[in-house]
Amino acid sequence: MSGIVVRRIGPAAYEALGPVFAELARHALEPNPHMAPAAVSAATELVAPDDIVVLCAWHSEALDFERLVGVWALRRARDWRSGFVPVLVAPILPLYEVSSLPVVDHDHALEASRALLRYLLASSDLPHTVALPLLPLEGPGHAALAEACRSTGSAIAVAERWTRPVMVPQPGDDAERYLRRALGPGYKKRMQQLRAVIRSGALTFRRSRGQAALEALDGFLALEAAGWKGKAGTAIACIPEDTAYFRRLAALFAAGDGLQIDTLLLDGQVLAMGLLIESAGRRHFLKIAYDEAQARHSPGRTLTIAMLRADLDGTPPDFFDSGAGDGVDAGTYAWGERRAMGNALIGIGRGRIGLPRAAALSRMALRRLRALRRARSAKAPSGRAPA
Repeated sequence: MSGIVVRRIGPAAYEALGPVFAELARHALEPNPHMAPAAVSAATELVAPDDIVVLCAWHSEALDFERLVGVWALRRARDWRSGFVPVLVAPILPLYEVSSLPVVDHDHALEASRALLRYLLASSDLPHTVALPLLPLEGPGHAALAEACRSTGSAIAVAERWTRPVMVPQPGDDAERYLRRALGPGYKKRMQQLRAVIRSGALTFRRSRGQAALEALDGFLALEAAGWKGKAGTAIACIPEDTAYFRRLAALFAAGDGLQIDTLLLDGQVLAMGLLIESAGRRHFLKIAYDEAQARHSPGRTLTIAMLRADLDGTPPDFFDSGAGDGVDAGTYAWGERRAMGNALIGIGRGRIGLPRAAALSRMALRRLRALRRARSAKAPSGRAPA
């Protein structure tokens, strides 16, 4: 017997496990703030609580004493993305969250991962297909999940792959050394661009954490809404449900000092802002907003360089995840490492996944077709439609 038991709870009961999850995160193989009670609780602004399934793996260490060694927060779904068959999805809100991995204790990683899959396999009322649209395809977390799949006879199928910029600081790194390594041949050009911004005015950087970050949230929302997203009606502030989600997410993470907003100012005017959350030394970049009237200064790129410098001039995170999706050019970021990512499916206890895999492959083909059409349109002579 492994000594591990898995129990299913809802988001309300899980919210009370904040301190217990924080302890797990400190000993996790790979921390993931998107599995935290704060993230799950905030998700109920957009997802019905009855559709959220939180699996908690507990390890019995002594009589009447258990320790949390694994968490996987999932959402029931059934739509065109799943081939119209029921699936479980992680993270709960892939639109804003950036990792599908469960959080498992470092010393019980394989046992906990295997126990989570076995629980799903034994549950007749839960789908036996798990959709993981933002799954890291390398690292210890993926290795533990892959081995748990192998040992439970569960198949992993990856429909789409891309690389995501991340930062993994090395001992002895300072900002200058890291930037030279990360930017490589582009270092000189990027620094020239940065110096040009500095010559145009007084460039200052401000980092807000906890309550101060929460107070800066209104400024972030207003900055995003002032640009093209506001005109298109897709900015957070334009959608009441999204606004409620972000406000709740920010408030809950701020309470645990896990919220950060970085602000870059030029002559006292906000140039760009970044919204980040953190868990046990792992920081995730959720959203960026910038002044589009200052586009000549490459505000987003300049902000990322300023953030990187601030990190390495102080105490950097153990791991920084840019959160960039598959449609984002990794070269636009200053972070130098790359992590393989994929849109994956797991068939619990079986080797074939069927309709969800067919739907994923169809989506991939359609996206490639759209990208090809855009590329051909861009190359077509002015006034002429592409052949």
